[in-house]
Amino acid sequence: MMELGILHFLDVIFLQMDIFGMREGPLGSADPWIKGIIPGCFAMIGFALLLNLFNSGIRKKMVDQVKFTRITKEVRAWQKERMAAFRSKDNEKIAQLNKKSAYMNKMNMEMMQMNMRPLMITIIPLLLIFYFVLPVLFSYTVAISPVPLNIIPGDWFELTCTAAKVAEGQYCEQENALYLWAWYFLASIGLSGIIMRVTKTQMNLG
Repeated sequence: MMELGILHFLDVIFLQMDIFGMREGPLGSADPWIKGIIPGCFAMIGFALLLNLFNSGIRKKMVDQVKFTRITKEVRAWQKERMAAFRSKDNEKIAQLNKKSAYMNKMNMEMMQMNMRPLMITIIPLLLIFYFVLPVLFSYTVAISPVPLNIIPGDWFELTCTAAKVAEGQYCEQENALYLWAWYFLASIGLSGIIMRVTKTQMNLG
């Protein structure tokens, strides 16, 4: 899921900073329009659904899915055949398949370009929505996790509030509360595969 990975990484960076000095804190509004964990959770799921539908709509419009699927199948078949030849140590077959390496690299590059085109269209509006819209609508935390989700060391990629952040009392009121961007991150991951399958806009990267 290359597109989603890039978007979420950029979302994390922007939501951890207050570039224009317009927010009370880095993760949400001090006076959100949608208050309460349950309304916040459902509203954020709705936003994740809408933004994923937006991404899929742009992708469906800009990417020739028939061509993309054909190229994907062709590249995968070549990779599978090449791997089988290496395992069986069939040097003649390997040499034959290696003659198509330049062509297959070209096909892989074309696949990447097809995936990047819609990303270039969607990245700017998504970042604007994340920076200016969602923080005003939601509070710092919008859900409670039964367990901590901060699996990456350090404090730059925290999904849930830590005891230290609760003690500070600035953004977190309860340990293991999910931040605004983290709830979108999890909701979007859960919905993206379903939406791409329904809209037939899967990103088959290998």
